[in-house]
Amino acid sequence: MSITIALAGNPNCGKTTVFNELTGSKQHVGNWPGVTVDRKEGIYKRNKEIKLLDLPGTYSLSPYSAEEIVARDYIVNEKPDAVIDIVDGTCIERNLYLSLQIMETRIPMVIAMNMMDEVKARGDQIDCEKLSKLLGVPVIPIVARSGRGLNELMDAAARVAEERKRPERIPMYGQELEAVIGRLADVLGDSDPDEGWWKAVKLVEKDEAVEKTIDPAKASAIGALMEEAAQNAGGDGETKIVDCRYQYIGKIVRECVKKSRQSHVETKSDKLDKLLTNRILALPIFAVVMYVMFACTFSENFLFVKGLPSPGVWLAGIVETLWGLIADGVVSAAESAGASEWAVGLVQSCLDGIGAVAGFLPLVLVLFLLLSFLEDSGYMARVAFVMDRIFRHLGLSGRSFIPMLMGFGCSVPALMASRALESDKDRKITMMITPFMSCGAKLPIYAMFAATLFSDSDQTMIVFSVYMLGIVVAIAGALVLNKFAFKSDTSNFIMELPQYRVPTLKSVLIHGWEKVKGFAVKAGTVIFASTVLIWFLSNFNFSGMCDMEESLLATIGNGIKWIFAPLGWADWRASVGVVTGWIAKENIVATFGQLFGGVSDEVVEAVMAGEEALPAIGEVFNKASAYSYMAFNLLCMPCFAAVGAIRREMGSWKWTFRAIGFQMLTAYVVALLINVVGSFMIY
Repeated sequence: MSITIALAGNPNCGKTTVFNELTGSKQHVGNWPGVTVDRKEGIYKRNKEIKLLDLPGTYSLSPYSAEEIVARDYIVNEKPDAVIDIVDGTCIERNLYLSLQIMETRIPMVIAMNMMDEVKARGDQIDCEKLSKLLGVPVIPIVARSGRGLNELMDAAARVAEERKRPERIPMYGQELEAVIGRLADVLGDSDPDEGWWKAVKLVEKDEAVEKTIDPAKASAIGALMEEAAQNAGGDGETKIVDCRYQYIGKIVRECVKKSRQSHVETKSDKLDKLLTNRILALPIFAVVMYVMFACTFSENFLFVKGLPSPGVWLAGIVETLWGLIADGVVSAAESAGASEWAVGLVQSCLDGIGAVAGFLPLVLVLFLLLSFLEDSGYMARVAFVMDRIFRHLGLSGRSFIPMLMGFGCSVPALMASRALESDKDRKITMMITPFMSCGAKLPIYAMFAATLFSDSDQTMIVFSVYMLGIVVAIAGALVLNKFAFKSDTSNFIMELPQYRVPTLKSVLIHGWEKVKGFAVKAGTVIFASTVLIWFLSNFNFSGMCDMEESLLATIGNGIKWIFAPLGWADWRASVGVVTGWIAKENIVATFGQLFGGVSDEVVEAVMAGEEALPAIGEVFNKASAYSYMAFNLLCMPCFAAVGAIRREMGSWKWTFRAIGFQMLTAYVVALLINVVGSFMIY
């Protein structure tokens, strides 16, 4: 018999970690609230008949943001066979509020008391057996990061699902108010008394979603009962319900939780926060941390030792050498097999295009391993908190910085993360500026130009400055949009700062592997198809095979190059690169790899010697125009997949085109300024 079990809980309580451990999945796990923005499905690896769903984090079943609505609607409307409510044992009082609400739906449930290792480290004790008796549902202690207790948890969840063992209703609202709620439930629950009770409680809480479902024929009877409920609640039913729940939570916590006398002592996280969230030092520290991260990825003189490459550069050299040998071997084999000249050219061109991207995979791996470490440690949540001071002046809250942080990885999940924002204005502005963050697909573009036109000592600073440019332009863009396109109050910013944790090696490696795998999949599909298309377009016209300068691609490029001439790159090949980049940003490197000479033996030797990566680029770009090109591709319309995400989240083509127009205009203006000012400084 197939069983569906939903994983629910507060943001950052460990749901996705549990999901990954139980399913063998590799969903991204971050030590900040809001990583999961949509429900994810998987199969329990020890029993293929059990399907698991990882729901977005929510603090209650009275949702305010789009992601919380996803969680509430699934639990209430689709009614899984069981719910595993994951509770952070270090914040048990706050987490149990959601537990009580889920219990009121009468769906079979199990509570997973997570982070018991941290509870023990604090010197606290939680009596899970006693808590289970008081609540009437199984309470299983677990440590999600190590997998401890997860087998017992799933056994308990499968058992309550098969037995359809519903939680008992806990009387906690007072006799008079509960009597009114009971009569409301009788009116509302024609077919399902449990659903009627839940709706009655939500009506007293003034839940708009439930109010919209009321049958007009019952409105009069319900209105009279609501007036009686308000009187019994002292005039404010919502406050009364919330207060009663917290009173009950306080009662059971006093009975089941023993706090250490040392609990009030300043923790290591508190001490670190005094430094890392300091009003004066926080932003300079963040800049230094980011610079060190880029130095570990791109520096030719790592740790200021001349000739010592950083881990990223060292690995990139090895990959480029190996790819050069593979490419030479494949081309030689094709020639030996008697392949025609055009077939050999096609093979060489495809290998050059894919190789130009593959050579930068180690840089992507190193950068995202380091970024994953910062995310999982809890530091990035502090950055969002610190950025609230800046974003407050832009009409946004610091919560908008979370999707922007995710944008350093990939714009698609970052745009989806914007649904966690409560304000429609915040969501729209955030989606319009999040693509300004430099996603991993743009990294090879910067690395290519840095290796070609800039000295070893400047390469780290160049790449670092492009990333910082994205943040600065995003902030400026938010200011402009808030002032001229949107006019409403700034949303409140309330965010839980997680404890600092040493990231697990498994989590960091999974994150890095997922990024590299994504690049490899693109190289084998989208980029391969693009290189084949580019080869045909650059070697043929309507008369047949021809020189590149007379090809269809050259015709297209020459037709649009006037648009980009003021930006410093009036070459048709540069214009074509911009267009192919809209399919996938890595395509720009693949396109340049084909049109500017490819990955030849000489190029590989030059890279190994720390010299130019694609020498022919220097014939078209100088330092100013190269930086202009990097800035334009940083800020312009993102890839088609990200545009699709904007459309889904905006829910309107009108707003999607507005976002694209804003991004293209911003990219053009910034690139133009860089080229004009840069050219003046050079000459």
